[in-house]
Amino acid sequence: MRTYQGAWLGADIAAGLALTAMLVPVGIAYAVASGLPGICGLYATIIPMLAYALFGPSRIFVLGPDSSLAALILAVVLPLSAGDPQRAIALAGMMALVSGLICIAGGIARLGFITELLSKPIRYGYMNGIALTVLISQLPALFGFTVKGDGLLEKGQGFIEAVLAGKTNWTALLLGVGTLATILVLKRFQRVPGLLIAVVSVTLVVEALGLAQGAGVSVLGSLPQGLPDFSFPVIMASDLVPVLVGGFAVAMVSFADTSVLSRSYAARTGTYVDPNREMLGLGAANLAAGFFQGFPVSSSTSRTPVAEAAGAKTQLACVVAALAVAALLMFGPGLLRNLPTAALAAVVIASALGLIEVSDLRRIYRIQRWEFWLSIGCLVGVAIFGVIPGIGIAIVVAVIEFLWDGWRPHYAVLGRVDGIKGYHDISRHPEARLVPGLVLFRWDAPLFFANAELFQDRALDAVASSPTPVRWLVVGAEPVTSVDVTAADALSELDDTLRAAGIELCFAEMKGPVKDKLKRFGLFSRVGEERFFPTIGEAVNRYLKANQVQWHDWEDRA
Repeated sequence: MRTYQGAWLGADIAAGLALTAMLVPVGIAYAVASGLPGICGLYATIIPMLAYALFGPSRIFVLGPDSSLAALILAVVLPLSAGDPQRAIALAGMMALVSGLICIAGGIARLGFITELLSKPIRYGYMNGIALTVLISQLPALFGFTVKGDGLLEKGQGFIEAVLAGKTNWTALLLGVGTLATILVLKRFQRVPGLLIAVVSVTLVVEALGLAQGAGVSVLGSLPQGLPDFSFPVIMASDLVPVLVGGFAVAMVSFADTSVLSRSYAARTGTYVDPNREMLGLGAANLAAGFFQGFPVSSSTSRTPVAEAAGAKTQLACVVAALAVAALLMFGPGLLRNLPTAALAAVVIASALGLIEVSDLRRIYRIQRWEFWLSIGCLVGVAIFGVIPGIGIAIVVAVIEFLWDGWRPHYAVLGRVDGIKGYHDISRHPEARLVPGLVLFRWDAPLFFANAELFQDRALDAVASSPTPVRWLVVGAEPVTSVDVTAADALSELDDTLRAAGIELCFAEMKGPVKDKLKRFGLFSRVGEERFFPTIGEAVNRYLKANQVQWHDWEDRA
């Protein structure tokens, strides 16, 4: 507010009012999709938006209920609440508190980088899996009936059985499909409030024709009047573990989405957003939701562009929108009583369709097929085992993928190629010349417990494969960014083995922080400071001089 310009006020107010038209139906729809009363979606819209306006760093950014979290919340709330709406509210509220505390702790600990561990194919996999889960969960409501089942497969089977049994309410299906078609068609026109037009139109049709009574179309009903009270969500002790797990999964997904969207809009507006402050803002919004009968919230890839297109300049637009939604609850809670649940399902399905990524997966399939199948594996994990276990699988796979390159990294024996400066991999340059009695061995990864034994084996293989008797083994250590205790012990064992064979172990281009670790481990003094060289070229010169080896470099000949 210290830098707020008066000229922005009109644009922010207009953008906030335009945003309101989208926030109300979307908030209600995502609440119902999460297994909660529709009013919770508006509570989770008002309070978190105000909290983010106070604590969040992004200027143009809309937080609130999101389709990517609906399946996560439903996976916890549905089996534990047993149909009790008050218990469902408490469970979802506690998930929001857990998610908020995790985000705040992560922001304070400056862990904003953590979501970068999830590669793009893995993010695509679990988001496609979540989108598929949301789609399947909303199909029964779109067709005008309900089914039981915990996972995607059970719900899918129940849906097919219900359709074959003739339970479809054709009036509800027509209303839902019409709403979905209207949203998707008008979505192409950015300044046209397609969602508002679709929802208002279908509500008026139901009210005018009396379809709630005459055709048995399920409707939302009147919302409770007034604003949410401050309350601490109380859950049973037996619910604690699934709520903690669900809250952690929500924190991971919501921050992954939020950080990507935040950086995109920061780049567009020419500003910088600290990811750790973004975690704090997201955490504050979720805490606010949990204490005011809401549920976990995230960034919105559909509502943020609406705010931008409507001319929003700052978070004041979100404050105006939140106050407008609050005014609706105070003075007009019955306006949406005839909104059909099939239309709410259509709203959620339209958003879920936006989560699905296909085109970039095609590109990944062309250029790196194993990463494509990794993405498909994450999708299948979410689909078969459920959303929360699927997220766990995605995280485990991400860690394995992260470790794999370091576990089995590239390594090379180096030689001198005439006419090219430096020393190069002889497998790529068969014409490279080797220095007699000298093995230059490069290891392209940190040295740690998982690859220490492999390093030792490959170094000894390089010595054994030398065409001349070896006197020195020089490790090109520039790519080695770290060494742990296990790897240091492996280096000591390698040094013992080489010494027994009359071979000296040396290092070139080792980074200062890695040397510091070797000093703490006692390995630096054991090998000897004179065996650490600043460059490979210096190591070669010292070897030639110390061993009186006659070898002519192409630069010398030139």
